Amino acid sequence: MDQVSDNKNTDEKWAENLSLAEAMKKLSQREKVIITKRFFDGRTQMEVADEIGISQAQVSRLEKTAIQRIKKNYK
Repeated sequence: MDQVSDNKNTDEKWAENLSLAEAMKKLSQREKVIITKRFFDGRTQMEVADEIGISQAQVSRLEKTAIQRIKKNYK
């Protein structure tokens, strides 16, 4: 009763983060960079494209493929 609950660090959230980390390990290095920059760093596809030297269309394709692979492996 005298403890403050911590909704951010629940066992369920910890397990989800661990599963996501495992799914990310199965991506290619380029896919990891794109996903990290897009969703963890908040960059746009154009910004990512400029940073890694490919077109925005390539970023879009690689991002889509990476997300599909994460969904497949994220269980």
